[in-house]
Amino acid sequence: MMKLSLVEDQAIQARIAFIAGAETFDRIFAGIRFDEVDGNLLFAIARDEDCAAEIEDAFSHQLAVVATQVLGQSVDVVVVLPKVLQ
Repeated sequence: MMKLSLVEDQAIQARIAFIAGAETFDRIFAGIRFDEVDGNLLFAIARDEDCAAEIEDAFSHQLAVVATQVLGQSVDVVVVLPKVLQ
């Protein structure tokens, strides 16, 4: 298991903000933290359950591609947990 650095977290956020657009990013990604990688799984913490579900449904593939590029290792699955369950 590898904890992501602040720079890695922010790099993923910046790239996904470009993909999602400002309005969508502000609505569902505000307060997200890309936390750690375990094998090919990326774990993220979203502000609530609704945001976590929407991020997984609408952006999991894009997040996997972005994380693979930023981290330099294969990320195939993105798991987004609500902050209350972390």
